[in-house]
Order: sequence, then C-alpha cells, then structure tokens
Amino acid sequence: MTQTPPTIEPETRRGRAASRLVDTSSERSLESLAIGIAALAFVVVALVALVAFGFQAAPIAGPGSVGQFAAISSAVVALLAVVVGRYLLHERGPHGRLHVLDHLDIFALAIAHAIIALLGWTLLAVILEQAFIGAEVFALPTLVLSGAAAAMTAYIAFYSTSHMDLQLLAVVLAVFLVFGVLASMLTASDPTWWKDNLSALGMTTNVSALAFNLTLIVAGFLVTTLARYATRGIPTANPVGVGRVRVALIVVGVFLALVGVFPVNLFFGIHTGVASGMVVAYGVLVIGLPRWITGMPRAFVLIGWLFLAVTLVLALLFAIGYYTLTAVELVAGILVFTWIVLFIRNAAALEQDARPA
Repeated sequence: MTQTPPTIEPETRRGRAASRLVDTSSERSLESLAIGIAALAFVVVALVALVAFGFQAAPIAGPGSVGQFAAISSAVVALLAVVVGRYLLHERGPHGRLHVLDHLDIFALAIAHAIIALLGWTLLAVILEQAFIGAEVFALPTLVLSGAAAAMTAYIAFYSTSHMDLQLLAVVLAVFLVFGVLASMLTASDPTWWKDNLSALGMTTNVSALAFNLTLIVAGFLVTTLARYATRGIPTANPVGVGRVRVALIVVGVFLALVGVFPVNLFFGIHTGVASGMVVAYGVLVIGLPRWITGMPRAFVLIGWLFLAVTLVLALLFAIGYYTLTAVELVAGILVFTWIVLFIRNAAALEQDARPA
C-alpha cells in the first residue's frame, strides 16, 4: 500500500513550472529523472575528484583517501537529491505555500540521507582497506569510483524521496539511527564509555559526540514527523483516541531530540528528566493503545506489552547491579523503535481495511 506522504506545496511559479516538466504520476518519468540526476552527479564528482587528487593514486580509506572523498561528496549529493525531489516532484497541497513544519521535514529528511551516505561509504571503505592491506587506488579508478559512489547515492536518495511514504520513512529513521549511534561508538575518544551509559557518547566536545547528539536530534524530529502523518486516517471508535496516540508519539520524539540537545555532562537533571520522560511516554502509549485505537490487532498490542515488560525487567536488573545502564539503554532503544516501525505498519493495515472496496 502507498500512503500519502508529507505534502510539499509550491511557493513560486517557477516551482510549479518545473514540476510540470516531469509527470510525477509516471514511474518512467521519475526513473528517467533519477538516472539523469545520477549521471550528473557522476560527472560533477569525478571532475571535482580530478582537481582534489590531481590525477594521482590515493589510499582506500583514511585522511586524503578515495573513501573519505567519496563519503563526503556522496553526503552532499544525497542532501541535494532529497531537497530537489521533495521540492520539485512531490504532490503539492491546496494552499500554494509551504509551512514551517514542511520545511523542517525536508531538512531533517535531507540530513538523515546525507549522514546515511557519509557513514555507509566510510564504513565500506574501512572494510575494503582491511581486505586490501597496503593497496592504493590508481588515478583513473579514483575518479571512476568517486563518481560511481556519488551516482549511486544520488539515484537511491532521489528514488527514496520521490517514493517516500510512511513505511519507507520508518526504514530511513531506523537506518539513520543505527548508523549514527554505531559511528559514535566506533569513534568515541573514551574506549570505556560503555561502562557509564549510552549518553556518555555525547559528553565530549569532539566530532564523535557531535555526531551522537545530532543523530538524536534529527531522529527525534523524524519521530514527530511520523507521529503527525502515521496517525492520519486511522479508524477507531474512540473520538479522542487518535489525538492521544499522536501526542504520545510526539512527546517521544521531542524528548528524544532533547536528549541530544542537553548532554548529560552539562545538563544532568534535564537530560535525565527527558530520557526518563521518553520511556514514560512510551509506556503510556503502550498501555492506552487498545482503548485509543480500538481496532488495533491483538497480536501487536501483546507485543507492546511484552516490549514494555522486558524494558522494566532490564531496569530492575540494573537497579540490583546485574546489568549495566548501557545494556539497558541499548535494548530498550531497540525495542521502542521496533515498536514504532510495527505501529506504522499496523496503522497502515487498519487504514487500508477501512477503505471502501
């Protein structure tokens, strides 16, 4: 099922004219445009690589490497491809202008795709360097590989944004969160950070801490975006149920973002409060869901109760000193975001079943 994605409205006549150049209802037109953007990205990035490397050999990974160049250029390409796709190709709303939240949706989505591209290509380069120890990439392959990485990134990012629905947005959120946190773990300046808690990753002033906190902020905003659109059109016998589910999900997203805004070493009280509040909001959502969305499948409701019970048991084990706080936070975070993805899929199923045949 294809759900209605967040609407993007035109601001200028030029925007409307540009959108008429492409039939957004035609998959062939979108595919042709995606290929064209990928080809453009290949040529531009390859030319930039020619200037950057001076047609010389380069290492696979590390500073001054083809892997580093490909990762950074692909991040820029991904950001631009998402912005182009959202502003020019998506269905427009009836009011003729973008709202503030629409701009923020585009910005958060573009940042998420850019970071996924940056970390994905960096990780691949590191893996390949371990497979080809001591090898260098010759001059011509350096240009080709850089351009190819950018082209593939442009194609995937444009396809993602031009076909964006709630389920795809949930996948982007999950991949972005995993990549961001994993990168922070691997680059943390303190190798024993895990002995404290997960929030210790955001305590320093280096790039690793910045990446961790930025990941939480952008992920929190993506959760609020999902909350606003995933709860539209859900059938329920409770007239206020959908609104309460939406508020609870928004609270989870806002508190997640605030965890990144207020590092634990600088704002211990606020950080602890919003982190605890996020768990409480999730618990309230799980408990109240059967009454708020009356048609929600029983299997999903039971999964929510199971996830909540596991989280509480882990918290108890931490309280008696059996588990570290890091382990509790990691498992609880995985369960919460798994539940959110499953909620989106079940909400979509309810909406589809409620449509007239």
